Amino acid sequence: MTSSRTSPASLSNNVPSVQSFPGPAPTLMRRFCSTVYESTLLFGVLFIAAWLFSTLLQQRHALYLRHALESWLFVILGVYFIWFWCHGGQTLAMKTWRIRLLHKDGNPVTAGRALLRFLLSWLWCLPGLALAWALHAQGWTLVTIPLANVVVWAALTFTDPQRQFLHDRLAGTRLVDLERGKREQ
Repeated sequence: MTSSRTSPASLSNNVPSVQSFPGPAPTLMRRFCSTVYESTLLFGVLFIAAWLFSTLLQQRHALYLRHALESWLFVILGVYFIWFWCHGGQTLAMKTWRIRLLHKDGNPVTAGRALLRFLLSWLWCLPGLALAWALHAQGWTLVTIPLANVVVWAALTFTDPQRQFLHDRLAGTRLVDLERGKREQ
């Protein structure tokens, strides 16, 4: 008796590759909207993960096991993104905004490549946060330095002929706008 269910591996094989959708990278606005939506979804994921951590380890004070909690949430974020990127190339927000992550040659992303992209994507905020910390920034400077880092990182897409983010270029991945690619066919 055959099952009517489809395995996740076969689903990722049915998702069209970049050759099927030769469209350009999504616009910065679409990526920004996808990121805002992703952040909303991740609030719930991280809330549940933090609740499980604090309940199972009986965390009674916010500073108790703080670094372990931060590490746990970092791992949860990594698992979330890597799993979705390897199984169809789209997180829930990326599906909504019709954006897909592919290897630069158009094939699905491997777990190693997804991990590399996840780690490199932290360059969006870590340099700015590290600089603000090193300068002992306070007030608006504490906000301005990391925000400037994000703006510069986003502006770097205009230096790339395919309008890919620097972390995508370094990781050997690319974002594809499925909506624009479909219209161009």
